[in-house]
Amino acid sequence: MLELTEFSQRLIAWQRIHGRHDLPWQNTRDAYRIWLSEIMLQQTQVSTVIPYYARFLERFPTVMALVDAPIDDVMALWAGLGYYSRARNLHRCAQVVAYEHGGAFPQTVDELAELPGIGRSTAAAVASFAFGARATILDGNVKRVLARVFGVAGFPGETRVESAMWKLAESLLPDAANKDDVTAYTQGLMDLGATLCVRGKPDCARCPFASDCVANVEERQHELPAARPKKAVPTRKTWMLVLKDGDSVLLEKRPPTGIWGSLWSLPEAADEAALVQVAHSLGGDERLQRLAPFSHTFTHFKLDIEPRLGEACGVAHELSDTQTVWVPLSRIDSYGVPGPVRKLLDALCGSLV
Repeated sequence: MLELTEFSQRLIAWQRIHGRHDLPWQNTRDAYRIWLSEIMLQQTQVSTVIPYYARFLERFPTVMALVDAPIDDVMALWAGLGYYSRARNLHRCAQVVAYEHGGAFPQTVDELAELPGIGRSTAAAVASFAFGARATILDGNVKRVLARVFGVAGFPGETRVESAMWKLAESLLPDAANKDDVTAYTQGLMDLGATLCVRGKPDCARCPFASDCVANVEERQHELPAARPKKAVPTRKTWMLVLKDGDSVLLEKRPPTGIWGSLWSLPEAADEAALVQVAHSLGGDERLQRLAPFSHTFTHFKLDIEPRLGEACGVAHELSDTQTVWVPLSRIDSYGVPGPVRKLLDALCGSLV
């Protein structure tokens, strides 16, 4: 069986030669930049994050710049990246860092984990990359690597299995004497899971643990880690109103909690008749045009969307309150709009060209 100390040594050596070294958030000890990347990378691929990360830093180069930003500006830059509670927590976290920590991120895992939106694994990643701390990470990539190399059975999301993985991960940490080793080890875990030990077709031939990996030796790559137990995904349905006046559409601010919290979206109703009433109350024509229905799948349910197009009847482009706004289709980028709604509006904009 693979010796625990040998695992860290072999991984560090592999990372320094074969790991990723040119990602935008690497080669820095700037806690703000590292924290931002780690939040964006939660359940999101690197290739998707990179352009968002660049745009976000251009607008908010420091944590203090983020503190003073309106939440709408933050949500607009996050729109399309998904899991929008991350953006709301990001803003709150910046405020806590500014007002309770003097603008500097705390350096210990325990203190970092108390900040909004930062869990145990993310806190460890920030502590390791920014401060060289000897800390354990355990994200999805790392769970997959550990499950395969050491033959950890069971679904990693189950409390018992996850607890066992935390203990294993802690036992694998290299000595803390060399901060660069700790950083290389942490990065190596992420790199191995993201580039070789991938979910679908792992590249075992190039893996530094190929000869010792339980999954590879026993040809159980597709069994480990165990898949999430299947559950029926409930389906919900909503009707959305695209109320148009010339080249502008009406957007409504969603509540701060729930799906798409604090984003700008289209008025909704529970059925067709109710949507007609919504259109009437907003000064629109009650004759609504059917648009192509579509669906969007969230983590815990699927949402079927029935969009309808309506025309405004002389509605003035003035805010009746802070929860509604008329927006030219050409300026949708300035508002945080959910990805599926943005696609609908982009298609509408294309049809008007």
